[in-house]
Amino acid sequence: MKLAVVGGGSTYTPELVDGFARLWDVLAVEELVLVDPAAERLEPVGGLARRILAAQGHPGRVSWTDDLDAAVDGADAVLLQLRVGGQAARERDETWPLECGCVGQETTGAGGLAKALRTVPVVLDIAERVRRRNPAAWIVDFTNPVGIVTRALLTAGHRAVGLCNVAIGFQRKFAALLGVAPGEVELDHVGLNHLTWEREVRVGGRDVLPTLLAEHGDAIAADLRMPRRLLDRLGVVPSYYLRYFYEHDAVVEELRTKPSRAAEVAAMERTLLEMYADPALDRKPELLAKRGGAFYSEAAVALTSSLLTGTGPVQVVNTLNNGTLPFLPDDAVVEVPAAVDAAGARPLPVRPLEPLHAGLVAHVTAYEHLALEAALKGGRDRVFAALLAHPLVGQTDRAEKLTDALLHHNREHLPWA
Repeated sequence: MKLAVVGGGSTYTPELVDGFARLWDVLAVEELVLVDPAAERLEPVGGLARRILAAQGHPGRVSWTDDLDAAVDGADAVLLQLRVGGQAARERDETWPLECGCVGQETTGAGGLAKALRTVPVVLDIAERVRRRNPAAWIVDFTNPVGIVTRALLTAGHRAVGLCNVAIGFQRKFAALLGVAPGEVELDHVGLNHLTWEREVRVGGRDVLPTLLAEHGDAIAADLRMPRRLLDRLGVVPSYYLRYFYEHDAVVEELRTKPSRAAEVAAMERTLLEMYADPALDRKPELLAKRGGAFYSEAAVALTSSLLTGTGPVQVVNTLNNGTLPFLPDDAVVEVPAAVDAAGARPLPVRPLEPLHAGLVAHVTAYEHLALEAALKGGRDRVFAALLAHPLVGQTDRAEKLTDALLHHNREHLPWA
């Protein structure tokens, strides 16, 4: 079995490789190819990847290259974890929206739109090259904004499934609080990528969410950085990304007074790459846990295994709606539990989404549709329309200013800007 990781020079990669090493019995990777245009990152990351496999007795081969076509040739699956423009572009995404009174965040709001505009054309080019080399290969997308990028892939007819670590993160945290194994916890996880709610937490078929909130509500709220009273009133656990919606103005003021997350991550990455270059290091360092992407490897291994072997448990993925949420178009991409096998992901039925959540989901879905139109076709008017439709923007003057700022800060990546 051959896997290719596009964006293999990412400091995330050792987390992924650690999962391949530990979960050999789930996904027997024989060849792993890391592909990235940044040679200065590939060397230390690739070297550590080899040492991690060797230290755990994994027989798989690891190589790295900047040749995408060679990397994906013969690959059974291609994992996408790229960042167009790097941390420098992320830094801009997180700062210029604040000047207009909007959240600066790389997947939500104006910053998320900028990332989508830069990313979608690149990902579609990669996917076409994968299809030419191996039409049967699966694409697992971990590249943000996952919902929009996955919708672009599926609309273009690619064999793709989107993946996020929010659901598996909740599963692991809830299992720890409850004192049970993670596999015993089932989530009623529903919504869009980075816009989801846990409506039930089932153990042995019984919903224990009320107990979780009663006994551990303070800890859960603190982890989400949301008021405990909000969780009690909602009766659900929202994704931490809902904080950008539920407490938008407070978050804007907070972000204006501290260094950007991009700056923190860039500094962390410099340290990690120095650590990776140490030939004595043969495991992922503890610092990597602060980089983000917790449990990404377990989720990626489980999803890829199901796609390639046709077996596996129900998994939360991003895939076509196809009637799952009846108030959304079929070609919208939703994030829900799905049965996954060699034919792809099929969402399981979900009970109707409550109006409080459904209204926001419908609103963001409309924005994502317009965002994809702008990413595929370009044009200032399409960018403006997407921003005007976004619930965190939604005002003419603000949308105009954000459009100008977005195009200015991304002109090197948008040939039509």
